[in-house]
Amino acid sequence: MKITPQSLLVGLVAGLASALLVLGSGNLSPLAVLLSVFATLPVLIAGLGWSNVAGGVAVVSGAAIIAVGLSPLAALLVAITTLLPAAWIAHLSNLARPAEELGGPQGQLAWYPLSDIMLHLCALMSASIIIAGVVTGYGPEIAGEVVGLFISILQEQNPEFQPDAAYKAELTGFTMRFLPAAYASIQVGILFATWYIASAIVRASGRARRPADLIPVGLRMSRLSMLALGAGLLLSLASGPLGLIGSTVAGGFAGGFILAGLAMLHHRTTGRAWRPLALWLTYAAVILFFPLPLLVFLFAGLLETARTSPLSNAGSNDNQPK
Repeated sequence: MKITPQSLLVGLVAGLASALLVLGSGNLSPLAVLLSVFATLPVLIAGLGWSNVAGGVAVVSGAAIIAVGLSPLAALLVAITTLLPAAWIAHLSNLARPAEELGGPQGQLAWYPLSDIMLHLCALMSASIIIAGVVTGYGPEIAGEVVGLFISILQEQNPEFQPDAAYKAELTGFTMRFLPAAYASIQVGILFATWYIASAIVRASGRARRPADLIPVGLRMSRLSMLALGAGLLLSLASGPLGLIGSTVAGGFAGGFILAGLAMLHHRTTGRAWRPLALWLTYAAVILFFPLPLLVFLFAGLLETARTSPLSNAGSNDNQPK
């Protein structure tokens, strides 16, 4: 791994940009939420367009700036849940081997399959959220605060709503199990979206090594991902910390299968005159009736994985370097 002044400079700038995006998301305004969503983008661009060194420097420098601006604990949490996963996904995206080693044509490269990148992405986000939960002491107290905030919002809209202690306890128990799963699933979607955007930016700049992936065709989850989802669901039935770990793993991999189901919709509607209307109605339904429509795409992604072997860009001529 060659360390160059350019890689170090790019890494420092990317780390500064990520840290500023995190520091700028200190409230719950729409703009702050949007800033936090794109915090992985600079790290991904540095790793995809320059080198692993640039991505690593971005992680270290970004965490250091956040530690000064907020606290060492905040820096650790951001590094675990945001910066490190982004740097690793960028590293995997640039992995390639001669295609002839896999029985392909000579002079071509077989890039790390998208299905395997998704496996790592889901596993990374699940593991990082589990670690963050241990560090922050996630439990009934935090879930109770969320429930209290939710009830206060409902009471502002309807002052007559006065839930009893039993209702609050039941809602707290449900929230404590649901939050890690939902957060893991959302984080998987966010990291995939920023990876997609970063890849497009790097290709437009002419620095991309990996050719454009055919997302509607290649975004399929592996059979191992299905086993991980099943294991997470089984473990979520346990009580205590094991149940929370299972819930998080199930949520993370469910997010990957939802993305695979959406990719399948894009693939099946390609070339159809009614495609724009179908996609518009689909995403409108997801926004209006969230999260129920996503269950359809979860099962679609599962069925596609069970029915066929994962498609990867390694065997597609459209994904070979031009």
